[in-house]
Amino acid sequence: MLKKMGEAVARVARKVNETVESGSDTLGLESHLHLRDLAECKLVSFPIGIYKVLRNVTDQIHLITLANNELKSLTSKFMTTFCQLRELHLEGNFLHRLPNEVSTLRHLQAIDLSRNQFRDFPEQLTTLPALETINLEENNIVDVPVEKLAAMPALRSINLRFNPLSAEVRVIAPPLIKFDMLMSPEGARAPPP
Repeated sequence: MLKKMGEAVARVARKVNETVESGSDTLGLESHLHLRDLAECKLVSFPIGIYKVLRNVTDQIHLITLANNELKSLTSKFMTTFCQLRELHLEGNFLHRLPNEVSTLRHLQAIDLSRNQFRDFPEQLTTLPALETINLEENNIVDVPVEKLAAMPALRSINLRFNPLSAEVRVIAPPLIKFDMLMSPEGARAPPP
């Protein structure tokens, strides 16, 4: 486990160094710097060493994938350090809340929080002006701030399948929203992993 995490951190460090040395903001054939090598590393927190490695290029990082780890929380430092993010993939962790500083992600367009442990809808997301897609599939959310979601200027899709949504949300949401809101039939259970 530590070996895999160490290898992932080393890969990220090499890619960042190559990008910085070439004077480019591209990584491989992609149009901006991505951090994808930290998925499935059994991380319980974001590695502090990554902050140091990336300190000169954080404004160029537009996508981070920390999927399928064991994250229980993210720090405010994570949110404020990577404030230029456009996509954040955190699916398959043990998250149950987001820090208030998620509101600093003014450029965020997509967030995947599926298969986590949210009981409350992370309302800080409703303050993000560029957010187009929210995935909260397979959590434990009962109530949703429908009015706040309806007021979001860029929101196009929210996935709330396999959440125990209240009957009130199911009735109130459809007439108020102008975006796609995916919900499972009442009482539906998530398929086994």
